[in-house]
Amino acid sequence: MPLDRRRFLRTGALTLGAPALAGHLAPAAVASTARRPRAPLPDSFDRLPSGSVTPRGWLAEQLRLQLQGLCGRYEERSHFLDFDTTGWTHPDRDGWEEVPYWLRGYVPLAVATGDQAALANSRKWIDAILATQQSDGFFGPRSLRTQLNGGPDFWPFLPLLMALRTHEEFTGDERVVPFLTRFLSFMNAQGPGAFDSSWVSYRWGDGLDTAIWLYRRTSEAFLLDLARKMHTYGANWVDNLPSPHNVNIAQGFREPAQYAQLTGSAELRQATYRTYASVLGAYGQFPGGGFAGDENYRPGFDDPRQGFETCGIVEFMASHELLTRITGDPVWADRCEDLAFNMLPAALDPQGTGTHYITSANTIDLNNAVKSQGQFQNGFAMQSYQPGVDQYRCCPHNYGMGWPYFAEELWLATPDRGLAAAMYAACQVSAKVAGGTTVTFTEDTDYPFDETIKLTLATREKVAFPLHLRVPGWCANPRIEVNGRPVAASAGPAFVKVDRSWTDGDVVTIRLPQRTTLRTWSAQHDAVSVDHGPLTYSLRIGEDFVRYAGTDTFPEYEVHATTPWNYGLTPGALPVLTRADDPLAGAHGVAYAGLADRRFIDFPTGWGDRTIVDSLFGTAGVQRTVALEVVDTTTALTMVQRGLGLAFVAEELIASHPGLTQVDLADPPPVHGLGLAASRNHPPSEAGRALRRTLLAAR
Repeated sequence: MPLDRRRFLRTGALTLGAPALAGHLAPAAVASTARRPRAPLPDSFDRLPSGSVTPRGWLAEQLRLQLQGLCGRYEERSHFLDFDTTGWTHPDRDGWEEVPYWLRGYVPLAVATGDQAALANSRKWIDAILATQQSDGFFGPRSLRTQLNGGPDFWPFLPLLMALRTHEEFTGDERVVPFLTRFLSFMNAQGPGAFDSSWVSYRWGDGLDTAIWLYRRTSEAFLLDLARKMHTYGANWVDNLPSPHNVNIAQGFREPAQYAQLTGSAELRQATYRTYASVLGAYGQFPGGGFAGDENYRPGFDDPRQGFETCGIVEFMASHELLTRITGDPVWADRCEDLAFNMLPAALDPQGTGTHYITSANTIDLNNAVKSQGQFQNGFAMQSYQPGVDQYRCCPHNYGMGWPYFAEELWLATPDRGLAAAMYAACQVSAKVAGGTTVTFTEDTDYPFDETIKLTLATREKVAFPLHLRVPGWCANPRIEVNGRPVAASAGPAFVKVDRSWTDGDVVTIRLPQRTTLRTWSAQHDAVSVDHGPLTYSLRIGEDFVRYAGTDTFPEYEVHATTPWNYGLTPGALPVLTRADDPLAGAHGVAYAGLADRRFIDFPTGWGDRTIVDSLFGTAGVQRTVALEVVDTTTALTMVQRGLGLAFVAEELIASHPGLTQVDLADPPPVHGLGLAASRNHPPSEAGRALRRTLLAAR
């Protein structure tokens, strides 16, 4: 049975494992958060109005697929999106988060694509929703007035308020600001019970974002009081992890940094960094930028087979985008790109007609079956691609904001009346800079599949303004030129500021050299992943898409592997280890010749590491004695601990075996390099051979 998310909190499941990380979150001394809020401090960057950025290239294609696929046509499939029966347009009917989730993605999708039918449909929904407001400011399904603790359940409203904001920014609709003012005034009139329990208590960061947005337009003092209630009565994210639920975390961890916009507290801002580091450190130990949460994180379920909910992916992206603006720290943009490039695409089928509930870093089969042995927490099938109206429910309604919000956040305004290129994709941006002059940058690039970005300026007059260019954290040697002249640029993560007078036709060229590197995941038994700049490689597995249900418009697919997938990479040097009380432990600059009279423990002749070591000793003209042959490193290390000989073993294993130490060699130690291991019974596929060529080229 699908999980009833409205009742999930009452089961107590959200308390599962929550204390596990709490001890890692508390700082030595937590600053008081009771300080009354004041007018918002300026953010490091500001959002441009919706519609300022026009996507091009691969991003425009993703948005086209989304418009023609699940998000754009979901009204045809989801009974929750029936305009004639939902409580969001007919208040006497029921309604919850599905329409708000969907509109939050659909409205900016219509804006980003410029599709006239979608824009008209968005307007139809917005008009109907605005017409439901009552005299006290409440709107939408009347049943929500008494849904939570006998009072209003504000959670479903929060994503809908964001859709209304997008509409206002794009159209200038003068009804929206008064509408939101009346509704948030109604919200402010409620007692603690409307703030301190259920889903909304963990997600008031969304409410803070809207309250601050509205205050900057109206200066209404009650909005500061409302923000205080959201922070004070809502869940404590400052020195605590109040929920193990992946979407609650993806939305909620940023709340302290948001409230710091109103208090100036550096400690609150730092609390957001701490929570992120704690959760990712424990449950995000695999590539892609997400963490194991299916539905909650759980101690003991943290390896790459675990899944990250599709809702979690897009909510985490939105949080990283917001934190980029608030803090000005480019690391959040790096993290957003990681999710956008390496996890979000896998959450959807190639045509964008279906999604799955969870995405795992290591997945070799997608089917519509419940997983055994508790691999995933939820008791329903979560991996096949499908519309999932009732089976997945939240994710297919919510995923739609991922790419449209990403497109909007490519470019940002700056307090010094300039522009910032926060993330990179082909697009065109038009915005006002110093003196109110409107300028347009055309961005030509195939990033992240290429490392060069070209920005061409169009302006009717000469204008001076700063241009801030992000250098990602993985880029050590950026090269930036303006009209062919180099600009000083440091390694990332950083923003490079180019402050000059600009004229029509100026060209900025950004080169971000991409290297192929290994990441070692020590918490995953020293597993490794391969990155190339912002992209994480995955082995291309042959795919058999099997349609098991659905229609031509909304097919439902299982996906099965048709080629071998069980490959592994083995990195690292092979230092020689001995007991700490061995005379060699204190020696310096030991040559291979100095080991000629020592006994060795090694793998059988012909094994990879044995062959490497034998070759080096042979080249040095040294005959060594292998006294014991073993077939695994654990046995080899045990033999060394018992004083039975020396062993060349991967250096990452030293720390886990006390009493052993590395011999200081004068000669270079043997090195694994990179080995590609395949099944003896299956020759490497073309994908395997391609990966081998890539790794060899990166040596």
